[in-house]
Amino acid sequence: MKEFGELEAAIMDALWEAGRPLVVREVRETMDYDRDVAYTTVMTVTNILYHKGLLRREKSGRAWRYWPRESREEHSARMMSEVLSVCGDPGTTMRRFIESFTDEEMARLHEVLHTVRERRGIAS
Repeated sequence: MKEFGELEAAIMDALWEAGRPLVVREVRETMDYDRDVAYTTVMTVTNILYHKGLLRREKSGRAWRYWPRESREEHSARMMSEVLSVCGDPGTTMRRFIESFTDEEMARLHEVLHTVRERRGIAS
């Protein structure tokens, strides 16, 4: 499992926050990044993200419009699944992770578990 580099993360954030397909120029204009980045650099990295399977695209005139294949939440959940699949002992890893939760996060976890159980038809 590999996380995004800084520029990849800035591009993905811009696309997730936009909520609509963007051409590279719009990605570059809206992304939050500490340094000025050349249009061609953003175009190259966006194309790399497309070839990694993280973005979809369609032709729009001479440019491509890009949008994420999955929501930020879907991406995060998939990354957590990948971590659990390679961690050795998933139960211990989950327990250690949950032990770090604040009281508010524990309450949210209980709410989520209740919702999932209801959807699956499992009694609480």
